[in-house]
Amino acid sequence: MRNVLERASARETAARVAVGGVAKCLLAPFGIRVFGWVAEIGGIAAQHGGLTAEEIFARAEESPVRVADSEAERRIMARIDECKAAGDTLGGVVETVAVGLPPGLGSHAQWDRKLDGRLAHALMSVQAAKGVEIGLGFATARRPGSEVHDEIYFEQGSKPIRPPHQQRGRHRGRHVERRAGGGAHGLQAALHPHEPAALVDIDTKDEAKAAIERSDVVAIPAAAVIAEAVVAFVIADAFLEKFGGDSLAEIRRNLDGYLEHVRSF
Repeated sequence: MRNVLERASARETAARVAVGGVAKCLLAPFGIRVFGWVAEIGGIAAQHGGLTAEEIFARAEESPVRVADSEAERRIMARIDECKAAGDTLGGVVETVAVGLPPGLGSHAQWDRKLDGRLAHALMSVQAAKGVEIGLGFATARRPGSEVHDEIYFEQGSKPIRPPHQQRGRHRGRHVERRAGGGAHGLQAALHPHEPAALVDIDTKDEAKAAIERSDVVAIPAAAVIAEAVVAFVIADAFLEKFGGDSLAEIRRNLDGYLEHVRSF
């Protein structure tokens, strides 16, 4: 056991992926699914067009680099070969989307129980993660306020309806955009490449090189699986926090009662 190295090893994530698998099994009977894939490697981004999360995931499952865009896949694999020949490594971006979530998970009142915060914490805890975006993320900082909100509209037109707590009766609204994190935007985590760094010898104060361990040219496809797992167990934790019971039947009763109450508004 070596200082820091073992704690920082991505081998530790095997346990998280196992827990994520159990979490997905728990969520599945309630129509909640979590999907993960690679959005970008080495600066080459996949283009998903109008594909649904399910379609993107299905295509990514067939890809050796977990990319749903065949053209991007070809360019990424060529880039990996180039970096391997040069003895270099690549980073990238993974994306995770949860579908079928009931409204109201997490807390709007307690800062440390907000679902966004819990998800960001879990994703940033993954080795090599250096940034997290929810929805449009950093792009919202570059837009005016009129272009960052998920506004609610009538089904048959574009006139804003009243706030949910004022709605009564037959009118049902829908979100035209999913800028805040829903739909195809999901959660994205950026992961840096692995490379030995220049250091200073503590005793001699001379320049030194970090110890070289085995390193993949790119670990981003595996990171997509890890991100999917950590998002799944955070969602499961929040789900049980709100609807938990001693059996699936009891959880189902709690969820159905809550959804019926929400629909009455």
